[in-house]
Amino acid sequence: MLCRLRVNGETRDCAVVPHTTLLEALRYALGLTGSKQGCDKGDCGACTVVIDGESALSCISIALACEGRDIVTIEGLARNGIPHPLQDALDVTGGAQCGFCTPGILMSAWALLERNPRPSRDEIALALSGNLCRCTGYTKIIDAVELAASQSAERP
Repeated sequence: MLCRLRVNGETRDCAVVPHTTLLEALRYALGLTGSKQGCDKGDCGACTVVIDGESALSCISIALACEGRDIVTIEGLARNGIPHPLQDALDVTGGAQCGFCTPGILMSAWALLERNPRPSRDEIALALSGNLCRCTGYTKIIDAVELAASQSAERP
């Protein structure tokens, strides 16, 4: 079947079978490998993307059900080759270590900051609660989201 997805502001077509997940379509049909294939059952958050402004697990989302919706992947976070402030903040705080969980965490954090530019630490922790990280212990990740939020608040 032909599946027409609007990803990172661009409409792209791919061939899928009815049970193809959004993660499979992104990675294997469209070549967008930033969303990681972790658990394949919605537990780890490594595959997190943003669909219509809300973070979503692409490994348990059906690609055909995402037609006509706005999908943002980690590849769409930077603009014109310039990292998003969240990406810079994760680097500054040391919040990314092995990096496997990083794309999903960034997308969950981005969705949060898009709807709430000044979240509390508890709101950040809740927004990231669906993303598992085996390396950092989360403190530096939450620090990074706080840093990015404060820098965004300082910009005109």
